Order: sequence, then structure tokens, then C-alpha cells
Amino acid sequence: MKRTIIQMLNLSKERYGSKGYLFDKDSSGWNPTTFEKTFEESHYVASSLIGLGIKSEDKVAIISEAKTRWILLELGTILIGAISVPLSIKLLSEEIPFRINHSDSKIIAVSKITLEKVLKVFDQFENKNIKILFFDDDIEFAQNLFIQYKIPFESHFISYFDFIKSGKDNFEKNRSKIENLKEKVEENSVANICYTSGTTGNPKGIMLTHLNYWSNCHDSIELFKVPDDFKTLVILPIDHSFAHTVAIYAGLLRGIQLYFVDYRDGTAGALKNIPINILESNPNFLLTVPALSGNFMKKIIDGIEGKGKIINFIFKLGLSCGIKYNGNAYNRPSILTRIINYIPYKFADTLIFKKIRKIFGKDIQFFVGGGALLDVKQQQFFYTIGVPVYQGYGLTEAAPVISSNTPNTHKLGSSGIIAPSVQCKIILEDGKEAKVGQRGQIVIKGENVMKGYYKNKEETEKTIKDGWLYTGDLGYFDEDGFLIVVGREKALLISEDGEKYSPEEIEEAIVNSSEFIYQVMIYNDHKKFTTSLITLNVDKLKSFLKQREINEPNKILDIIYNDFQKYSNDSSFKDKFPKKWQPSTFMIVEEPFSEANHMINSTMKMVRYKITENYREKLEYMYKSEGMKYNNEENKKVLERLLK
Repeated sequence: MKRTIIQMLNLSKERYGSKGYLFDKDSSGWNPTTFEKTFEESHYVASSLIGLGIKSEDKVAIISEAKTRWILLELGTILIGAISVPLSIKLLSEEIPFRINHSDSKIIAVSKITLEKVLKVFDQFENKNIKILFFDDDIEFAQNLFIQYKIPFESHFISYFDFIKSGKDNFEKNRSKIENLKEKVEENSVANICYTSGTTGNPKGIMLTHLNYWSNCHDSIELFKVPDDFKTLVILPIDHSFAHTVAIYAGLLRGIQLYFVDYRDGTAGALKNIPINILESNPNFLLTVPALSGNFMKKIIDGIEGKGKIINFIFKLGLSCGIKYNGNAYNRPSILTRIINYIPYKFADTLIFKKIRKIFGKDIQFFVGGGALLDVKQQQFFYTIGVPVYQGYGLTEAAPVISSNTPNTHKLGSSGIIAPSVQCKIILEDGKEAKVGQRGQIVIKGENVMKGYYKNKEETEKTIKDGWLYTGDLGYFDEDGFLIVVGREKALLISEDGEKYSPEEIEEAIVNSSEFIYQVMIYNDHKKFTTSLITLNVDKLKSFLKQREINEPNKILDIIYNDFQKYSNDSSFKDKFPKKWQPSTFMIVEEPFSEANHMINSTMKMVRYKITENYREKLEYMYKSEGMKYNNEENKKVLERLLK
């Protein structure tokens, strides 16, 4: 038996047949597509692609929000040995041509949300015969945009209705061709080309094979022991390998039901629909990244603050006692510690935490976290309120899961245990393998390691050596065998004496300990001390100042500085970071880092080199005598503009 996605699709039909797999919301409610129907419709997709001249190893790009038709197109593409190129809906128009041209895509599938950004740059596509497959049913909307951008509609447009009808009408004629193409798909055949988000320059196309996904899906299921009646609401972007492995393909293997966020009112409407859709779908688990779970955490805390002093006191006391009671969730605290903290913890759980859990639906059991570092404070928070975030570690080049905490084996502050089929070691700068507790580069080997970077042999050879994938991430194994990830090697800061250290842990600590700091990027490039750029939660700061009738700039900056320094006195972080690593001052940035200004990528990570380039003057100012103190004149000017 070949270990391919095609085989996973076959097995899903046999095992789960009439059970719902994919759920879109329309005016009548949640509309299911069964596993059997998914199998059938994906074959109609394959038939239609053949009719359009798509051959084995041709590329089909998809730039759309998650929906049933997205999944059907990808599966149909894969069935005939063609390659799916999933792209983020958050890409700017100018970022699309490189990916389309580099991947040699022959079709671009879009939705109402993404059509215009594709048509804006249509003339930059090298393939002048490229087709636009439109997922939505509003043909008039699409036609008007084609006219607006002077693109021949009949030559390039395909409606999904016509596309699937053609595939169905011609299926019997194409059946033997489809079966022959399916047979030619091997374990090492490329299934996807996933583009990196380009935090350090041009994006690279990561070639992930059928075996990469097969292996990683089986590892994920083995780690979590997922039963075959689980549901999830897909909140994370569907183009990410994380959602592919742990949702789409694991869904095929274990019968997981996938509900898609309602995007009928656009992106802004989708954000409002997430809490509604969670309650409607009642997921057993949710996929998250630190930025998303951090947003959940802050909203919960803000909501509790509005409930009055007594509830707020019980919440904070219960949270503090719960954190002490649970310890790191692996090594149990002393009996005395548990006895002392039990009653206030359980009282808060009964009175408050139980109600908070209902925000995530009546069936929620846990989150699975990935994408970036999740600081221990977030892990402690969610574990204590009874919806643990089981943080994992991975990267797209590893399809992506390398390690994870699980319901059965977890330690707060870690990225969990290594996946069953993955080999992992820590390599020091001198090339030797690290001992327990020694930091170095995380290096892995296994059937989940990518085939390479598309059209980029040089980068492939730098990254994969003798079968070992050099992740570029830094970490270590603790005494219990848990992987601790500390940051990106390329993001390392360097002090004046040449010592290297990771900024991510400190940044997460600052943001998650403060009330008014929205974002922070710390900086040191061979300097005497570490500095930082911060953005503010302006609305919350304004409310705080108004209640206390504070308007004097120096006093406001003192409040921000004290808030900025809270992490250094927090028991979760106290004594964790050497003093010289900690930022001694900050400059306030008016505009938050975002995807729109290119400072945040599609995986919600800061693009450091762009932030550094953009705010070079502010960074240099902090190393001048007038800028060394946080209450400098520049910060006062920025505050005045923000608070007016």
C-alpha cells in the first residue's frame, strides 16, 4: 500500500462514508459534505482539471478563505498527480505575482474576498493563458471586476458551477485516465508547494510530499490519541501546513469534522463570526497560534475586569492559586502547596472559570498551539481555566509537527515531546551534539522532512545535510526529555561582548505581563545595552488615564515604563533572563506592526528586518544621550499624538 494522500482519501470513504466531513454555513445553517461525497466530488474536480489540460506535476494555486470547495479542489488536484499551491489570503497584491510565476501555476482559484487583489496584478503573470477559477456563485460581481481591470472574461474566467458540472459530465470519459494518473503518484511525489512567509527576504517554495503528510498525520494522531468523533472549527489560515496536517489530512484519517468560519460578510464579518461559530459547532479542540490565544487571553481578562471588584479579586486569586497548584503540570508541587491553594482555585473554577470555558463551546477539551513561541504565562493561564493549550513546535519544512505537548504528557513552558517517527538532536556551534540543558540548533530527521525548496537547490543543500533538516531554531532538551524552544537563530541579538541571545522569550514575557504594551521588538546589534520598540493598547491606556485624571506626559511615561517592567517581577519570568538581555528603555511607535505595513507576516510573526529598516532612526536615537531614557522628548511627542 502506497502511503499517499490518495490512500488517506480512499480510507476515509471506507471508514466514515456518510458521516459529515466538511461544513460550510449558508442561509439555511451548516451544510455538510460527507466523506463519501468528498471522495466523489474530488474525482469530478480531477476530471474537470484533465479537461482543462492539467497534467501530472502541473500547479494549481489557491488563494481563498477556508471552505469546502477549497478542500475539494486541492484533493482533486492531488488525485491526478498535479501539485496544489496554497497561498495566504492575507498576501498583498504585489506579493502574489512572484509566487504564481515562481510556481508556474496554470490555474488560480479565488473567492469574492481575493479576486480583486489577483486581478490588480493580472498583467504581471508570466503565463498569459492562466485561468481564474471562481469559488463563489456571484458571477456578476466577478464579471464587473474583469471589466474594471480590462481582462478578457471569456478567455480567463471559470465559474465553480461550470467547472464541477464539466467534471461530472465527462467523468466516465476521464475515469480510466484519472485512475492511471492516481496509480503513478508515488510516496515521494510532491503534493503541495507551500511558500514561506518571507521574514528574511524572498519567500521559498517548500515542496511537501505525500509521505511527508502521511507520516506527520500519523504522528499527530499517535501523539493526541484522537477519537473518531472529534470536531474542530478551522480558525487558522487553511493554507498553512499546520492546518493541512492537523485538520484536513488528519481529518481524513480519523474522521474529524471540519467547520469553516463564516466569511459571507467578508474578513471583518468573519472575525465577528468566530465566537458565534464556535458556539454553533461546539468543537472538541481548536488550533491556535500565540497571537490568537494571546488575544483570547486579553479579552477574557478585560471581560472579567468589567464584572466588578469582587469577581475580579476572586478571578485573580483563583488564577494565582491555580498556577501554584498545578506547577508545571508534569512535576507536581508539594502536598502543602496543593492544600494551601486548592480551595481558592476550585472556588474560582466553580464560580468563574467554568463560565469562561463555555465561550469555547460545551465540548471543548483543549487547544493545539503552534506557529511560534508560546510563553509560559499563556500556558499557565489556559491550563488553570481548564482549556489547556498544548503547545507544539514545528516548521513547514517538517510538514510541520516536530514535537508537542499532549493531554497525556505535558509540561508547561515546553514544546512537548518529539513526535514518534522523528529523530531530533541539538547541535552546538562547534558541530557537536549538545547534552541535556545545553542550547543549540534544533536538527531533525524523518519521513516528514520536505523534499526541498522548489527551484532552489542552493538553499536546499544549506538546509538539509545528510538527511538532517537544520531548522534554524534554537532550543534544548530538559532533564525530563521535553524540548524547550528559545527562538530563531537568525533573530539572535548580539551584545557588545559578542554574547548571542534570543529576543522572542523576552518579548512574549513583556506583552503577556503588561496591560498597555500591545507589541514589542527588542534590539541589540553589538551595543552596550538592549533597547526596544513598543506599540501601545491606546484605548485601554486612554481609559486608564481618564479614570485617574492623569494627563502629564512624564507621569504617563512612568506608568508605561512600570507596565513595561512588570514581567521582571512576575514569578513566571523572574530571574529567567540575564539583566543585560533585558531592554533598558523603549521608543513608542505610533502605528502597530501589521500585515498591511509589512511588519507582520501571514503567520503573525514580526518581520524583524523590515521593522529594523523602517525604524532605524528610533533605534539609533536610544543609543544617544538624549534618547537613553524612556521619558525622552520623542516619546512625549508620540504620546501627545496618540492620546489627543
